[in-house]
Amino acid sequence: MDKTEILEVLDCFPYPRSDYWVIAGGAMVLYGIRERTHDIDLGCSTGMADLLERDGFLDGYSPGGGRRFKYGESIEIFENWLEDAVTYVEGFNAVTVKGLIKMKQGLGREKDLRDLRLIDEYLKKTQTPVGGSDED
Repeated sequence: MDKTEILEVLDCFPYPRSDYWVIAGGAMVLYGIRERTHDIDLGCSTGMADLLERDGFLDGYSPGGGRRFKYGESIEIFENWLEDAVTYVEGFNAVTVKGLIKMKQGLGREKDLRDLRLIDEYLKKTQTPVGGSDED
């Protein structure tokens, strides 16, 4: 999914924008760090998690105990998964670049290490503060 596809999917997502934020690869695409991602990962508030569970989207639990949801083919949602803070990007809440770094470091998989190198290149190229607060 490229940026346009992500924005189209999120525009149709029927839950309040204030209750969720884009994380992981989707946030990297919104920032312009990567061109594409295979799906959209979101973090959400406990209140939204309650709604998602009520609506039948519960898919399991994360290692930390938070609920995990699957919405359609392209959205995975994690209750209260947020490092650092959110900022407004392309009309949606997204984890800050600093939060992305913390998430990727915490996961530590090979693909996350590759993403960390991409984030580092992005920061050098754009001179963006690590907090990401200068984004749209």
